[in-house]
Amino acid sequence: MKKTFDFIGKFKYFLFASLAVMLIGLVVNIVFGTRMDVAFKGGTVIRYSYETAPDVAKVTSVAKEALGAEANVALDEINSTQVVSVTLPGKVTTEQKQTFADTLEKEFKDCKLVLFSSNTLSASMGSRFFLRCLFAVALAAVLLLVYVGLRFKRIGGFSAGLAALIALLHDLLIVYFAFVIFRIDLNENFVAVMLTILGYSLNDTIVIFDRIRSNRRKSDAPLEEIVNLSLNQCLRRTVVTSLTTCVAIACVLGVALVMRVDSIISFALPMLLGSISGCYSSICLSGPIWVRWLNRQKKTAA
Repeated sequence: MKKTFDFIGKFKYFLFASLAVMLIGLVVNIVFGTRMDVAFKGGTVIRYSYETAPDVAKVTSVAKEALGAEANVALDEINSTQVVSVTLPGKVTTEQKQTFADTLEKEFKDCKLVLFSSNTLSASMGSRFFLRCLFAVALAAVLLLVYVGLRFKRIGGFSAGLAALIALLHDLLIVYFAFVIFRIDLNENFVAVMLTILGYSLNDTIVIFDRIRSNRRKSDAPLEEIVNLSLNQCLRRTVVTSLTTCVAIACVLGVALVMRVDSIISFALPMLLGSISGCYSSICLSGPIWVRWLNRQKKTAA
């Protein structure tokens, strides 16, 4: 069997790198907390269309003076319309909205601000929606585990599925910490990225386990050698596929940063990091974890 890169032997380094990233994300999460969008925590979102982009810092200051609360202000695009979104905790009365609108009209005459939409969501509704989203992600993960277990039954389907699930959880945590570290609100894009990464990462993992199954039929070599060979055989295909995906997402992210479209940035940035993590976990984590799991089972049985 030809010489290959020892992914199994280097597993401890891969594990250390992953734990280091997790630790950074955990520290940032503890220190700065998690930012929740109004869709999850409840609140009011007021949007104004404009012809000239207003200064975000000045709009934030005006909102605090007029409404008496800290506001999250962002420039966005909805249905080809440029809007400035003002997100506030809790409900806002009609009188407060009118006062805010009058103040904006006075301070930003040149921008020509026009009320685009105004929505209020209660905290209880937001919490229920968030829990349903988490349930959807958990259900998808369980179904993927069952699929892998049935697909690779001949090589220890449950253990392969468990290894794939651990790799998937690693990718989901990376996505979550991307939102935390870059101070992006958890919103609908968070759920969309989570579900997309679940399918994307699992696809790479299935390709690798399929190659392992094929190589085990052809050779009686030790499991570590077969897995290393399979990982090396899939390495180029996995990296090229992921690189192509990342380039496309990076282009979208670049345009969104230039145009300052926050709704696209909050999707593209975590998606980019999640795609990189999916490629990394499929190659460096799922296979080595599976080998160590089987070896431990053998020792226990012995």
